[in-house]
Amino acid sequence: MNSRILHPEVQQFISDNLNTEIIRLILKGSPFEKISVQEIANQIIAKEKSRKKLPTWFATDNIYYPTKVSIEQTSSEIAAKNKLDLITGASIIDITGGFGIDAYYFSKQFKKVIHCEINKELSTIVKHNITLLKIKNIEIFTGDGLQFLKKTQKKFDCIFIDPSRRNNIKGKVFLLKDCLPYIPPKIDFLFSKANQILIKTSPILDITNTINDLKFVKKIQVIAINNEVKELLFLLENNYTKEIIIEAVNYQKDEIQKLNFEYPSNTLSTYNQPLKYLYEPNAAILKSGGFHEVSQQLNISKLHQHSHLYTSNELIDFPGRSFIIENNIIYDKKKIKKLVGNENANITIRNFPKSVAQIRKETKIKEGGNLFIFFTTNLENKQIVIFCKKIKLI
Repeated sequence: MNSRILHPEVQQFISDNLNTEIIRLILKGSPFEKISVQEIANQIIAKEKSRKKLPTWFATDNIYYPTKVSIEQTSSEIAAKNKLDLITGASIIDITGGFGIDAYYFSKQFKKVIHCEINKELSTIVKHNITLLKIKNIEIFTGDGLQFLKKTQKKFDCIFIDPSRRNNIKGKVFLLKDCLPYIPPKIDFLFSKANQILIKTSPILDITNTINDLKFVKKIQVIAINNEVKELLFLLENNYTKEIIIEAVNYQKDEIQKLNFEYPSNTLSTYNQPLKYLYEPNAAILKSGGFHEVSQQLNISKLHQHSHLYTSNELIDFPGRSFIIENNIIYDKKKIKKLVGNENANITIRNFPKSVAQIRKETKIKEGGNLFIFFTTNLENKQIVIFCKKIKLI
């Protein structure tokens, strides 16, 4: 941590250049002694990334930002605040602390929070920022959080873990075994230190495999923000053996869309041909796997077991996108071109053998406009095309 970056003149320079093209800034070099242009560029990039994701930090003077990777990997304030609905108690330890967003929000509900971070520089940054934010009930420990737990005699109401991808793993991570720390062998030890364990994982982690790898899973939350899945949360409670609840939560600008159901789901969908309205579930529901629950709980029909599109004759308040159907046909390139004409259209595929790029190449349909076209498969296993207009609920 280069404390010279906190000088008022440097902080003003960072604020003044939030919208400056970074490459151009780097080519000019650093205007400050003993501060590299790369350090300045990182502060600018990280602060700009925090504008919407971390508005409290963005609005606070003299915040010191870590690498942009740390900002990208940290919880947003919306996601961090959401965790408070899952856990209770007086004390919590975050053994993989990171930039400290979750710890900050834990401090709003827990009397005592311990933030453990093995990266010394990042730990120093968090301590500086927590002081600026005037939070007094967070204790900063620089080192391995698991080792802290092994050495301390204290017990906590909850342990929070955000395992990271193993260094030798490239690409996407679908399993807990690809993460550090690898949690399953440590569960018994962790439960000797707390009654609750909250695990945050990558949004693409496989839910069923993770449930099978863990034990005493009580609740799973799929957290999406503006229809993009950001986090999976697994709440474990010592000796819990009842039903697992899955909550699919999508935070929108003006509403919070939720769907709750028991895992495994034993409900079945009803099926129908496209009726008057078409519905596409939000990303949290698609990730949760609660496809039959959508049909049962909302009393609407699916088009096909694997299409994950729904239909009804009566318009409902749906947790996702809603459309009025103008036409639907069996897939035929000539008919599609005739129906679209010169109009632009938004194309979505669900359970269809061709990609959006292939369809656009074949039909010459340009992107955009108010027409929405769904390429999918119906209950008779026929490839169909549904022409819609989006419904904007007031």
